[in-house]
Amino acid sequence: MHSDAFFPPRTLLPFSVLLFSAFLFAAAAAKAEDGYDLWLRYQPLEQETRHQYRPQLRQLLIPGREQSPALNTIASELVRGVGGLLERAPAVSEHIRGDGFVLVATPQSSPLVRAEKLPLKGLGDEGYLIRSVKIRGHQGTVITANSERGLLYGGFHFLRLLQTRTSIAEVDISGQPRIGLRLLNHWDNLDRTVERGYAGQSIWDWWNLPDVLDPRYTDYARANAAIGINGTVLNNVNASADSLTPRYLAKAAALAEVFRPYGIRVYLSARFSAPVEIGGLTTADPKDPEVQRWWQGKADEIYRLIPDFGGFLVKANSEGQPGPQDYGRSHAEGANLLARALKPRGGVVMWRAFVYQQDNPEDRAKQAYSDFVPLDGQFDDNVIVQVKNGPIDFQPREPFHPMFGAMAKTPLMMEFQITKEYLGFASHLAYLGPMYEEVLKADTFARGAGSTVTRVVDGSLYGHRLTGIAGVANIGSDRDWSGSTFNQANWYVFGRMAWNPDLSAEEVARDWLKITFSNNPTLLDIGLEMMLASRQAVVDYMTPLGLAHLMATGHHYGPGPWVSDLARPEWNPAYYHRADRNGIGFDRTGDGSNAVAQYAAPVAARFASRSGVGDDLLLWFHHLPWDYPVASGRDLWGELVYRYDRGVATAQNLQDQWHSLENHIDPERFDKTARLLAVQAREAKWWRDASVAYFQSVSGRRLPAGSAQPSHSLEYYQQQQFPWAPGH
Repeated sequence: MHSDAFFPPRTLLPFSVLLFSAFLFAAAAAKAEDGYDLWLRYQPLEQETRHQYRPQLRQLLIPGREQSPALNTIASELVRGVGGLLERAPAVSEHIRGDGFVLVATPQSSPLVRAEKLPLKGLGDEGYLIRSVKIRGHQGTVITANSERGLLYGGFHFLRLLQTRTSIAEVDISGQPRIGLRLLNHWDNLDRTVERGYAGQSIWDWWNLPDVLDPRYTDYARANAAIGINGTVLNNVNASADSLTPRYLAKAAALAEVFRPYGIRVYLSARFSAPVEIGGLTTADPKDPEVQRWWQGKADEIYRLIPDFGGFLVKANSEGQPGPQDYGRSHAEGANLLARALKPRGGVVMWRAFVYQQDNPEDRAKQAYSDFVPLDGQFDDNVIVQVKNGPIDFQPREPFHPMFGAMAKTPLMMEFQITKEYLGFASHLAYLGPMYEEVLKADTFARGAGSTVTRVVDGSLYGHRLTGIAGVANIGSDRDWSGSTFNQANWYVFGRMAWNPDLSAEEVARDWLKITFSNNPTLLDIGLEMMLASRQAVVDYMTPLGLAHLMATGHHYGPGPWVSDLARPEWNPAYYHRADRNGIGFDRTGDGSNAVAQYAAPVAARFASRSGVGDDLLLWFHHLPWDYPVASGRDLWGELVYRYDRGVATAQNLQDQWHSLENHIDPERFDKTARLLAVQAREAKWWRDASVAYFQSVSGRRLPAGSAQPSHSLEYYQQQQFPWAPGH
């Protein structure tokens, strides 16, 4: 993905140039390992593996590439990828000249594929088939699909097979996405700051767009297409109305043109008050005819510039953002206003359910459900409600959101956070695949056992055709895109699970390690152990036993469980842990806020049971005395301290494990990762010491035998200030 070897999407290059560029790319990539290439490194495979593949990859046939930017894109990627991995690019030809061909075509574009009568009917517009075939007496591989977009995904999957050293001798693989909208949400502002961004500035150079198209935009599209992401929301959900002005729409259109050959559609976050702020109206009331006409005109303007515009993402009546409730209207009425403006062109509205009000005394974990579930069935059919994975806010661990399974008549879209706002920013290793898997496999019991969150999101539970999943991006202008090598894995696993939510976090992590580093067994075993342990380590040293939102306020950097004096109750960490001399935890049973009642009866009964809920979510749902006996045999205080200690020990162990791999990792990426793991180990101890000091002061309990005293006094930790923390 080096910028001196990118392939402009609007330029159909001769294949002699493509072949030469592929080798230039491979040579440039060999000089440095700075993380820029992500999962498209295409570094030479082991010699034995290259010898195995070369006879099967002698020639490449892609009919019609000269007339199609999309096919030219596929061809350039395959030449680049195979040439880099095998140190020998396949010959590009028009006719099969022997064994070892790869034919990439739809049945419509190739009589040879059409004659094979391959089973494509159920693969839709984005699915693909990769199969070993014999054509005219010659053995080879066909990559086929119903559309050029399917060929794109098939081509990238074929390269992934090579990167993961998978045999293609008798390959027979079909794939299609389970979820329709697979999007990144960029919380990027027009001044290039990134809210909750920890990898530099926004990659969108709004000032110089549309005239200057950074090659990085093409590499961004390539990386996303390779993992099946098909859309991007360019701007922050805390949107500026200026994003919808002609000047900025022209900039978005330029990006859309770069992304189009890679199957990626552009979306924009829309500010609900835009008719007032940039339209000259005196109201944004959804029922006002002038407002309705303004949005219809704005949609027409956008589609003239971006014919395949995907639609709007909207944050409304949340954290001070304007919305329909300002005019006495419902979220459904607000969403439908925009949906009707977009519908003639096939656009969608993704309306976020992240809402809570400072004057609402109800448990914050209940508020989104209370606002939205009564509106079930009132949203237009091109509206999808975007729901965070948990009921509060991207915590290291939360139960699944109770809205999943509670709105049978409304499609719900998952919103995960890829950027680690509450998990140590870009500094801490926290592989999020296990978190995604934990949520997606959770059973809502909405229609009995097996009503998983995945089945809600993929539409199969209630028969919805509009489906979606979004990830809040961790991408910035840093050379390695995401602030560290291991942070790239979270972008990668999000894309892979968005395509197929049944994939295991372990399977995806192993693929990522092979592609990112090597096939060395020691590296794979230790690297996988590190990744799979990392998220639980962060939970342990930040928010063990179901505690939540203990981070310092505003920037969310470091511990702040003592904070209790902010204007809005739900901004205070003390609101969530409720620790006092007698105990700790938030009672969400029938004796407390009764948040458990928002779940289906079997789930509610489990969460309401002290023994049934499990220790990982114990204090999320229960306020318990410090001497409450937990499953380990320790009392609650002892278990809390044990978990903090375990998190610190794991963070230290991550350092040791990484250092054992020094001979298997290139120096640049090894050194940066080692330095970040040292930061994590130091900050894990800070988290543990500050939290234990505070809870010890509240509880009056002695530390368990063998557990070290905090390094400093509680007052020391309380005095720490970080006014320039990134991402805020």
